[in-house]
Amino acid sequence: MKYRLRFLPIVEDDTISAYNWYEHKSRGLGEEFLRMFYARSSEIPRNPMLYRKVHGEFRRRLLRRFPYAIYFKVVKNEVIIFGLFHCARNPQTIQSKLKGRDKT
Repeated sequence: MKYRLRFLPIVEDDTISAYNWYEHKSRGLGEEFLRMFYARSSEIPRNPMLYRKVHGEFRRRLLRRFPYAIYFKVVKNEVIIFGLFHCARNPQTIQSKLKGRDKT
């Protein structure tokens, strides 16, 4: 099955926030973070069931090199990215934020 990739608009805020933090730490690191995020995101639709469920129907894809995870759901023929969160965050906080964003 072929899956379409879609990002919730709020994911842009998550991404920009992380980008700014890394860019502030070291010039160019934010760009590397963005490349990693978009590369990993674009891999998910190839085989979204490869990633285990972590909160209800939410699945998680870890980023390489950066301590962040992409949270997504598979809905019909679509992979919907709901969030990008730092892995050190409290899992209950992540779960709460995901529920608040879940409109599907």
